[in-house]
Amino acid sequence: MAEIWILFSISSILFLSPFLSRYLYIPTPSVEIILGAIAAYYGFVNDFYLFELTAHVGFFYLMFMAGTEVDLKMFVSIPKDVLKKGVVYLLLLYIFSSISVLYLELHPVLIIIIPTLSVGLILALYKDYGKNTNWLNLSMLIGTMGELISISLLTFAGAALNFGIGLELYRAVTYLLLLLVALVIVFKFLHVLFWWYPEIKIFLMPHTDKEEKDLRLSMALFFIMIGIMLMLHLEVAFGAFLAGIFIATFFDHKKELPHKISSFGFGFLVPIFFIYIGSTLDLQSLRNDNIIQLALLITVLMLGVRIISAFVFAQNLKTLDIFRYALSQAMPLTLMIAIATIAYNSQTIDNILYAALILSAVLEVIIVMVSIKILSAIDQKKAENIVKK
Repeated sequence: MAEIWILFSISSILFLSPFLSRYLYIPTPSVEIILGAIAAYYGFVNDFYLFELTAHVGFFYLMFMAGTEVDLKMFVSIPKDVLKKGVVYLLLLYIFSSISVLYLELHPVLIIIIPTLSVGLILALYKDYGKNTNWLNLSMLIGTMGELISISLLTFAGAALNFGIGLELYRAVTYLLLLLVALVIVFKFLHVLFWWYPEIKIFLMPHTDKEEKDLRLSMALFFIMIGIMLMLHLEVAFGAFLAGIFIATFFDHKKELPHKISSFGFGFLVPIFFIYIGSTLDLQSLRNDNIIQLALLITVLMLGVRIISAFVFAQNLKTLDIFRYALSQAMPLTLMIAIATIAYNSQTIDNILYAALILSAVLEVIIVMVSIKILSAIDQKKAENIVKK
């Protein structure tokens, strides 16, 4: 009977979340986490292996979708000035985060979590602000660089938390390095091959495709990379992310493919992941003032280090745009939850820090979305006043 209630609850949340998101002006993932927590609190959702398994697949699929937004060829056309500033910005994030965590004597895992970047929700901003917005395009570019670093650190952290410091960790790192070298060789080989014989790409993913060959090949790569990562005992999310990058880099002629992939993901698998994350959050624990205070502190730190570091782009962006850029970088919801989940499952962090991280991840999205809207309204008003004068 419990399994039936889980099915009914998940179905209701899947259907209602987009409507509540539009009404409350809160991103859908945040709504799904909140509803998942409420459903678990009232006993409608509880531990069930199929629910947990589907949620894990949903997370891997989310990382796969994130990878499809990263075309490695885009880094070739980046102006050197912007690239240098981007590297400095990322370094400052980690430096300020490390100083803050050490000074405030917080848990060391926050050194990885606070500077984490993800492009998932940055993409959502394009719907409101368009693709001709300088601060948003820059945020997407630097966010992509940051996400590659964050995913790599997630893989290393996952190995360290699972195996500890020892022979198993060194073996995992060796496997990771060998995998990356092999992938670089494969990528270069395919780049040359597809350059000389572009018809191979069309054969694998034809423009007119009644049998969904493009989606089938994408899913095949997705599961192949998951299999490789499981075989090497590495973080599966990293493999899923690399599979997505492969699709984005070599099959850019299929413009509709990312939409196909995301439609299935955001329509089914990914929401179940967010609902599951919400169900792991004990709402009764939020009565603990320490959790709320720690969540607010983490939120302030994540926003603060980004705003300070963003002034590296003072010559590239207006003052308001610097703040909008910094805010847009402060929504690493998926990766933040991923690292928190891995740390919690390995018993590296306790219930208090885990709950604080989940609460902080949701708070950041709400604060960022509202703040960017306010700043954009101010900017629009300024532009209107200039036109009137």
